[in-house]
Amino acid sequence: MLLVLLTGLPVILCNMLLQSLVAVVSLRCYHRRFHHRDGLLAGVLALFVTITIVLLGNLLQVLLWALLFLFLGEFHTLHNAVYHSGVNFATLGYGDVIMSDKWKMLVPMEAINGALMVGLSGASMLAVLQYHVRKQLKSYPLD
Repeated sequence: MLLVLLTGLPVILCNMLLQSLVAVVSLRCYHRRFHHRDGLLAGVLALFVTITIVLLGNLLQVLLWALLFLFLGEFHTLHNAVYHSGVNFATLGYGDVIMSDKWKMLVPMEAINGALMVGLSGASMLAVLQYHVRKQLKSYPLD
């Protein structure tokens, strides 16, 4: 059990760092490119860019777990490792692909990691949306 924790923890920490970077990059991108623009199109584009950045960050995290699974010899193809990782990260848990007893405790670790990182992704998107809506309301008061 300790070996599994010591193996999974660095991946979780790397994913936390990556997701933090993605959150900051998406908010900075909004501020640099869309902060001064008004209107529906600016809001849609800002949210689209934010979602794209966040999605790419999540896909990189899935890939990082998949590479760990390949390194551990749990899968023989990147395709199978990414599929298994994506199912775990998204907390779907199909159970159609099962890891060996030695490493299967990595599955709930990845699921917890994924739930937290997807939550942070949603928070980043919501921050951009809230900021844009708040800015629009200041530009066009309802009074």
